[in-house]
Parts: sequence; C-alpha cells; structure tokens
Amino acid sequence: MADEYPNPFRSEQMSLVQLFVPTEVAHDTVAELGELGNVQFKDLNPSVNPFQRSFVGEIRRIDEMSRRVRFFANQIEKEKDIVPIRPLYDSAPLITVGPRAAQTIDELDVTLAEHESRLVKMNDSYQTLSERTKELVEAWHVLRETAVFFDRAQGQQTNIRSSFDDSSAPLLQHDEREAQFSANVQFDLEFVAGTIERARIPIFERVLWRVLRGNLYMNHTDIVEPFVNPATGEETRKNVFIIFAHGDALLSKIRKVAESMGATLYPIDPNADKRSDSLREVTVRLEDIQSVLYNTGLNRRAELVKLGESLRIWQDVVRKEKMIYETLNLFNYDVRRKTLIAEAWVPTRDITNIQIALRHATEESGTNVSPILHELRTHKTPPTFIRTNKFTVGFQTIMDSYGTAKYQETNPGLFAITTFPFLFAVMFGDIGHGFIIFCGALYMILSEKRLARQDLGEIMGQFFFGRYIILLMGMFSMYTGLMYNDIFSRALHIWHSGWTFPESNTTSITGVNTGHVYPLGLDPGWHGADNILVFTNSYKMKMAIVLGVTHMTFALCLQIPNHIKFKRPVDIYANFIPQMIFLQSIFGYLAICILYKWSIDWSKTNAVPPSLLNMLIAMFLSPMEIKPELRLYRGQGVVQPILLLLAAVCVPWLLITKPYIAWKEMNRIHHQGYSGLGDGPRDEPDDVLEAEEEGDGRAIVEDASEEHEQHDFGEVVIHQVIHTIEFCLGCISHTASYLRLWALSLAHAQLSEVLWSMTLEPVLGPTSLFGWIALILMGLFWFSATVFVLCIMEGLSAFLHALRLHWVEANSKHFEGGGHVFNPLTFADESVRE
Repeated sequence: MADEYPNPFRSEQMSLVQLFVPTEVAHDTVAELGELGNVQFKDLNPSVNPFQRSFVGEIRRIDEMSRRVRFFANQIEKEKDIVPIRPLYDSAPLITVGPRAAQTIDELDVTLAEHESRLVKMNDSYQTLSERTKELVEAWHVLRETAVFFDRAQGQQTNIRSSFDDSSAPLLQHDEREAQFSANVQFDLEFVAGTIERARIPIFERVLWRVLRGNLYMNHTDIVEPFVNPATGEETRKNVFIIFAHGDALLSKIRKVAESMGATLYPIDPNADKRSDSLREVTVRLEDIQSVLYNTGLNRRAELVKLGESLRIWQDVVRKEKMIYETLNLFNYDVRRKTLIAEAWVPTRDITNIQIALRHATEESGTNVSPILHELRTHKTPPTFIRTNKFTVGFQTIMDSYGTAKYQETNPGLFAITTFPFLFAVMFGDIGHGFIIFCGALYMILSEKRLARQDLGEIMGQFFFGRYIILLMGMFSMYTGLMYNDIFSRALHIWHSGWTFPESNTTSITGVNTGHVYPLGLDPGWHGADNILVFTNSYKMKMAIVLGVTHMTFALCLQIPNHIKFKRPVDIYANFIPQMIFLQSIFGYLAICILYKWSIDWSKTNAVPPSLLNMLIAMFLSPMEIKPELRLYRGQGVVQPILLLLAAVCVPWLLITKPYIAWKEMNRIHHQGYSGLGDGPRDEPDDVLEAEEEGDGRAIVEDASEEHEQHDFGEVVIHQVIHTIEFCLGCISHTASYLRLWALSLAHAQLSEVLWSMTLEPVLGPTSLFGWIALILMGLFWFSATVFVLCIMEGLSAFLHALRLHWVEANSKHFEGGGHVFNPLTFADESVRE
C-alpha cells in the first residue's frame, strides 16, 4: 500500500496486481471493473493471433449486433423528419450481469435481428414502390405532354430553324403541313417518347442530329416537380421528349441513343382515344400506388420511432460487451486451475475499492467462487496516472500535450493552474476584456450540466472543455488590468493622481509631480500623455524580464524534488547547482538590477539612470571597467567580474562533473569484479523464488528484461555536452522569449485604444437624433469588435504564447518525460451522447 497520501504534486503510486478469475464470473468481474474505471490490463497473449483467442466467437457476435445498431442509427439519421431518440439517462437499463446476463444478450440479439429484418423488408418495399411510382409519374407526364403536343400541333405554324447556331429556336424543328397534325388524318411518321435528365438534353439533341442526319423532328418540355431518390435523397430534374422519324431503322437508332444516355422510353399509342384511356389508367394506378407508398412510409417511420426509444441503450450495451470480451482476450487461461489469469496496473490507493468490486461481482453472478487479487513485486516502470477533476483536467491536459511525465515525476500541471492564467493575463491585461471572458466562462460553468449533454461541435466543445481555464484567465486579466489601470483603454480614477497639469496656453503641458504615490497600479495621470508609450514600453519590458527570470528559476527548482525522489544526488551538484548559478549570475543579476533601479528616486540624485541593456553588454565586453554613465551602485566593478567568473566556471562544471563521476563509478564496479546482469547463475532470495512458484513468474521474467537502462561512458559524455550547450544557449534565448509578455501587452493596449478612438469616441455626447442613432450603431460595432477581435482573437493569441512559455521556456528546465499514459478499462470515457 502507499506510504504517503497521494497528491497532485506527483503521479499516483501504482501497483502491478495479478487476478485469478474463475471462468463463471469472468464476464461480471470485467464489467464491474469497467464501471470502476481504474484498472489497466496487460496483454498476456502477445504472440497469439487475434483470430485464435478464446473469445473471438463472442466478439464476432457482438460485432454483428453492433452492425445492426449502426444500421438503425444510419436509417434514423437519413430520415427527413427528425426521429426522436430517447437519451441514455432516460432509458430503461438492460441488466447484462448476473445469472440472466447470457439470456439478456440472447434476447437482445434476437430482438435486433427481428427489427433489422422488418426494417430491411420495409426499405425494400419502399424502394420498390418509389421506383414504381417514379415510373408511373414519368409515364403520366409523357402521356399528358404528348397529348398537349398533338393538340398544339393542330393549326400551329412552326418556325423553321435557319441555322444550327441559332439557339432561340428548338433544334431539329422543321415545317410540316398543318393537315399532318389533324386528328382525322393517319400519320405516316412514327414517334418515340420518354424522359431524360434535363442536363443531357443538349447533348441528346446534337447526337441525334448527327446520327440521323437531321431526318427527325424532336420536341421536349420540362417536368416541374423534381424526382427524389429515396435511398440517397438526391433530386433529379427531367424532361419529356417526343421524336418523330420515318422507318424502323431510324426508330431503332433513336432508341439505342436514348437508352445509352440514360433515357426511359414509354410505348405511346398514336391513337388519341387510346392515349386518353392510357392516361386515365395510369392516373388511377398512380393514386393507388401512392396510397400504398404513403402507408408504407408511415409504417416505416413508426418502426424507426420504436427503434429510437431503445437505440441509445442498445449502443451502450453493445459497446460495453465488446470492450468486456476484448479485455477477456487479454487474459491467460490456466488449464490446470480452470481459471483466467490477468495482470493489471492499478492505483495503489484503489486496491481496496477493486477488492470490494470483485466481491460485488461475485455476489451479482450468484456464485461462491470469488476472484483472487494480490500484488506483484516488479521493477517495471508503471504508467503515469494523475487524478484530476473537472477543475484541474483542463490545465493537466495542456501540460500532458507537451509529453507524458515520467512515473512519480514532479507534475507541472499543478503549478500551471496559477502560472498559466497569470502569464496570459500579463499579455491580456484589461479589466473590461477580462470581465467579458470571465462572464462567458461563468455562464458555461453554471450551465455545464445542460451543455454537457449537447453536441456543441468541435470549436465550442473546446471552449466548454476549458471553461475553468477561461474563468481563471478572466479573473487574472481583471487583476492585471487593475495594475495597468486599463478598462477598455480608459483609465480608472479610484484614488487621487500623483500628477497635476497646470493650465497653460501652450500646446504641450508638462505634468507636475505632487509627491503623492498612487496606491495600486499605474497612475491614471499617464493616460492621455504624449509620452505614455515611452513609459509603458520601458515598464512592461523590464517587468517581462523580471517575470521571465522568476518563472525560469522556479521551473529550475523543480529539479530538486525529482533528484531526491529518484535518488540522484549527483544530479543536484552536477546539474542543478551549476545551472542555477549560471542563470542567476547573468539574468538573475539583471532582474535584481531592474528592481533596484525602480526603487531609486532618480529625480533626487545627481546621477543619470543607466541603461541596463548597455550595462549588461558592457559587463561582458569590459567587466573590470565601469563607465560613469553605466554605474548603478557602489562596488559594481567588483560584483560583475565575480558573477561573470561564476558563469564561466559553471560551463566546464556542467560539462565535466557528471561524466567524470560516471567514469569513476564504472571503474569502481569493474575493479570489484562485477559482470553484467544475466551473465551468471541467478541467485534469488527465497521469497522471490517462492513467489515465482505461486504464479509470479511472468512478472519476474519481464523484470529481468526491463532493468534500468545502462549507458556506456561515450553516451553519457555526448548527452552531457548536448545538455550543457542547450541550457547555456537556452538561458539567453528563453529570457528574450519572455519579452513576448511586453510585446503582446503593448499591442493589446494599443489595439483597444485604436478601436475606441475610431468608433465610440467621435460619437460621444450626441445632441441630435442622428447623433443618438450613430452612437447606438457605433456602440454595437465597438462591442462586437471588442468581443470577436480583442477578446476571442487576441485571447487565442495570448493563450498560444502562454502555452509556449510553459512548454518550451519552463518545462525544458525540469521536465524529463518518457512516461506512458495510464489507460484503464472504463465505460465512462466513450459514453454515448444524447
């Protein structure tokens, strides 16, 4: 069991356990552990083909059930009118554990098969009726349009097409005698009638013109109503055509061309009376078949509504059953004991809950044989598991995206709860903008139960997942906005300003310091001053350096808990101490100089405030010589060379110390006569051999193949050289990288100022109706731009920069990584949404 109370400072302490599960309670045991969600099973059959495992038959059966459930879901989704689906939390549960579990699954299988059979038959009938309806509708249109054509043809003066390129007249039209279209005259020309897609009409005309050399007459008209494919829902628009030609050879060519282009031909009698009879007959049949189609559609929808009542619970049961049998396939079957043997990683603190779950599974199954659990001794590296809640999961996910921490390594996600929103707020500081995103996050938190059951989409889902991150970012932004004295680019006059501006007729007025110090934040007297950008530029740039050095120093200090936990005292004085001295002797010294320079009232001294950037450059170029304009304090000429010497000493200290200690240790072991592991006979203690006899043999063998990784001396030297170069150069680049705090803060303030001055400021103080209308319109535009540009777009930019500062600048100082994520069997992670 755990010797210490678990906390988010490190990952959970894990244990490798072995389970002996009787076959009659195996299903219920895995189901109970899946509901518990804190057991990661190992595959004890890595060499066995997936199709040769014990429960492959059950998995195939569940896959078939899953296919049927997916078929039902697809049919409901394709339905035009929305079919109501009962949510999972409102559905009656199916009991799939206990003595009646097998019977329940059998009944479910039969039920799904019956529903599928009925739905398939209804779909086939509906498809057949739809196709028949489509044919009758086309035939009705052909008969009607043919009759209309013949009626119009009588007494009509046709327009002769003068040119093939004249698109205003129908193609293939030619003049015929009026007497030809008389109802009392027998036709010498035969005709072909049918329907074709509207988009193919021009091509159809040109092909017929070339094939028949113009020896035909063609007319076509549009069918107004589109034809809808019941299977795909696609709409198709068609035209009715009638083509006159003389001779069987020409008619045969027309039919072949029409069929090759997807046209549907219908036999139309040339006699008008017979055409009328056919039209009446088709109309009656169409009404009958439409009535049957409507009733079939109602029955099909009733079946889908019935399926929607149970769809979610079926999906849940099938998903869980498949996960259970896939997990059972990871177990090893002991033929002698007729039990299933499993090995799994579990949080040590949850072993008691797991044992309670095993007893509960035994009671539910109605048997007296209980699964046996005991811990295994192992040197294998356990998975990394950091327990989170709805507040901390967002911050932990951000840190885990950088990499999975090593087992029991210091968890950077704990400190990111404070540092991440704070660094974001430094770049985003504004009371008004912070309040807007705070209100948005607060709304999502207050409505989280309702929103969690909805499909918010990919973008809104990400915002909802990070609602607590956004809440803290808004709170910290309001705090930094108070420090900047900035609310929508305006100043707050909470206390009296320390500056007064005397009245003057000149265009430029110089403020007078009254000696009063503004208690909190930036003095509002600076807002509106011509040199505010010069002041805030210097202030925020130096503040970014101080915050950056502080953040890197804190991240570097997180090495100490790791070195102590993993018993690596050599790394403390071979890595941590020289790294800390190197960082503080240069950049820590710069941060202290910034704070010291801020603490001096330079107006009361005769000295000129030195440029810290020039002072730092001169520290490297001429450390012994301090120019008067670069002198900040007494003894500067002594302190700076010492700090520079310490930084120079730290480089060989980092390069040589650890490889030298590793070389001495290797020589000491070699002189003592030790050889590599596995070269000689095994000499195990009695308790280990006894545990091996009791069934711990697999874990022991795996331990032998996964001892601590051994490195030769050359690898240690190369690694240390790379580590030293990376750290020394990284201190410079990372410190400069924190200047993004200054740059984004300045840019955000200027964007807010520009937006205010170009939208709301010109229309303030309206004196007429048009002035009030302009104020309302500009106010809406200003608020929309504030939300979408300054809060969302600028907020995302600041978010990404804060993310980079944690991943690169901070984590590179202490993060080791190399762990593997704890991936337990759980039914909660893939829950079916409403």
